[in-house]
Amino acid sequence: MEPIQLPKEQEINTAYEAGKEAMVKLFQDTFVVLAERIQKLEDQLAKNSRNSGKPPSSDGYDKPAPRSLRKRRRRRSGGQAGHAGHKLEMVKKPDQIELHAVDKCGHCQQSLTQQRVERSEKRQVFDLPKVRMQVTEHQAQIKRCPCCGKETRAAFPKGVTQVVQYGAEAKAQMVYLNHEQHIPLKRTCDVFEEFYGHRPAEGTLYAAGAEVAQQVLVTNEAIKEHLTLHEAVIGNDETGLRIDGKLYWLHTTGTTFLTYYAYHGKRGKVAMDAIHILPRFQGCVVHDDLPSYFQYAFRHALCNAHHLRILLFLQERYPQKWIEPLITLLLKIKQRVERAQKKNETRLSKRQETVFSTQYDQLIQQGLRANPASPMSNRRAGQRGRLKQRPARNLLLRLKEHKAAVLAFMVDFKVPFDNNQSERDLRMMKVKQKVSGCFRSEEGARIFCQIRSYLSTSRKNGLLALQALRLAFMGTPYLPRFVSPVG
Repeated sequence: MEPIQLPKEQEINTAYEAGKEAMVKLFQDTFVVLAERIQKLEDQLAKNSRNSGKPPSSDGYDKPAPRSLRKRRRRRSGGQAGHAGHKLEMVKKPDQIELHAVDKCGHCQQSLTQQRVERSEKRQVFDLPKVRMQVTEHQAQIKRCPCCGKETRAAFPKGVTQVVQYGAEAKAQMVYLNHEQHIPLKRTCDVFEEFYGHRPAEGTLYAAGAEVAQQVLVTNEAIKEHLTLHEAVIGNDETGLRIDGKLYWLHTTGTTFLTYYAYHGKRGKVAMDAIHILPRFQGCVVHDDLPSYFQYAFRHALCNAHHLRILLFLQERYPQKWIEPLITLLLKIKQRVERAQKKNETRLSKRQETVFSTQYDQLIQQGLRANPASPMSNRRAGQRGRLKQRPARNLLLRLKEHKAAVLAFMVDFKVPFDNNQSERDLRMMKVKQKVSGCFRSEEGARIFCQIRSYLSTSRKNGLLALQALRLAFMGTPYLPRFVSPVG
């Protein structure tokens, strides 16, 4: 934020000599600038994770009271009726059995060693055995042929390429802790030393990650091509990340079952063109109001969770009569769509769509009347470009211009109400940076994106992350059945 340029002494003297009107105008202009700056700063202080796009971690200790837009249901906390639940169950065949004999009577101390056992009471303890690193030595025999005199060596198993190396299970756990749980390299080494009595080098962990990234490269390319060419609706979003102290952007494209990550130095169209998904996509993209998206010809669907947060902010800071009804309308349309989906219907009736559309237009017009455009008299000397508008008017103009994108979920049930799936896919980057800090190099960021694309897709399809890593180290990385391999 640039510092405010207050009137200099010479300007004040000039206005004073010019008379009362010049002096009043000078101070009015100064007060306008100060009032705008105060308003802007107060708006920034009023924003939190509930009424803006700020993450919950930015709320600090002054966390706002929960105020969900969802209607409260009168249900007690805990498991609900019909919930299957999870608890520790006894197994029929335990791994080992320990017998505890009765030697004497607990009342009169009579010996019971010769008495038969009438029955036993069972209790089972689930625990982990002490684990240590297991070393397997492979010895390949070498024999000399009596005919030609040349030596022949037996083949080592696939993957055994070094004199001393870690096996697939150890490397899979290293990558799992570092990339899935975001534990930094040093602390991952600490975990191995604590659990297994063996401390790997940090370089070994990095190399294991690089190996996985290489193994899943083709898989991620197949996911990228499937998202681009075969999906009808995808979600797209981006968030900042730090590489060597500089700001980069992590871009995500995904669905309920697929995730693709890529990083770039830019946030907008330059990055989107370089990633090369959106320029070729022909379906519907769910995204926020970033102008770069509207430079593409695909169908647009805007994230209404963003709109609801902005409307909440306006309701708190600039309350007007149209705000609450607009919030209610958006949520009402969402509920009607969900109700229709439960009945296996493919869309609302034409009459219902028309009613909702008309109500939407009326509320937007009501809002615009309450927030007229800034008069040209507000333009200061030398000011260029568009005049600054009120926050409410800015939102209303977007909602009017992109009405089809705002209500896309109403006319096409494949389109979600919000872009929460993409936001969930990006959330792990914030966790990563809070736990492990920034990336030291672009190569580290590239490895991270490859591994996380693979793991996110695997988990979305019901495969545990550690199992997915085992498959990658065995040279058979997981690929969903509905995705065709590249080439």
